[in-house]
Amino acid sequence: MTGELRFAKYEAAGNDFVMVVDLEDERPIAAEEAVRLCDRRFGIGADGLIRIVRSGDAAMFMDYRNADGSLAEMCGNGARCVGKLVHDLGLAEGLEFGMQTLGGIRRLRLHEDGGEVRRVTVSMSVPGFTKAAIPMRGPAWETFLSQPFDVGGGMTLTASAVSMGNPHLVLFVDDDPDRVHVSHIGPALERHELFPERANVEFAQVLDDGIKARVWERGSGETLACGSGACAVAVAANEAGLVPAATVVRFPGGALEIERQESGEVLLTGDVERVFEGSVDLDRLRGRVHT
Repeated sequence: MTGELRFAKYEAAGNDFVMVVDLEDERPIAAEEAVRLCDRRFGIGADGLIRIVRSGDAAMFMDYRNADGSLAEMCGNGARCVGKLVHDLGLAEGLEFGMQTLGGIRRLRLHEDGGEVRRVTVSMSVPGFTKAAIPMRGPAWETFLSQPFDVGGGMTLTASAVSMGNPHLVLFVDDDPDRVHVSHIGPALERHELFPERANVEFAQVLDDGIKARVWERGSGETLACGSGACAVAVAANEAGLVPAATVVRFPGGALEIERQESGEVLLTGDVERVFEGSVDLDRLRGRVHT
């Protein structure tokens, strides 16, 4: 399908998304279209594309594609952007509702102040630690927590693998993550042979007042923040006894609050903003961008 496409752009801690409302599921977005729309030079520019559809199992379905066009099971910051967008458009029946994702139903809680929503909490479900859940190659029942991991170049770091509905490899660094060559290490580890569905890779430094992190996202490259990545970092650090159940993970794009409840459920909270909205001619976009 071609022609004009209406969109809105939202961001959460610098994690930005092209948002398309398609409640009646009339306008699926193909992988190559997502690539063009997310292109930062010839398209709108974003870390990913979210199409919002009505769902029979929850209020909304979040159809999410990474910037490379690949489908993703879950995106925490993207989910929070959906929460604000449906409130902005008057589509939310209340301040709490369920949203269907490829990783299952997630609960959203909107924090309203003066009629406006600028903070959203998403319940990110219970983390998975077994290699089968992540998925990671090896015996299905085994876990990979606080283990040495060869990142190449003669460097070995302590690492944990966690599923937050999508696969994460959390690497703990002693030095400032700003000094890590994320653009060199990230791509190799994203496609490491141990992760059959690729992995999101986080570089985390535990500090007295929380965690400082950078992330290489599967299918999008280095981004300014990652919601599910923040949860994976906090959970891995909590499992290792390095931080309490509630902590703050600070990315270059902003801070995200993580709370691991007694039930095991992980809550992700942070700011969300609408950047702009508009329309794009997909026929002209298709003519300019080559993938």
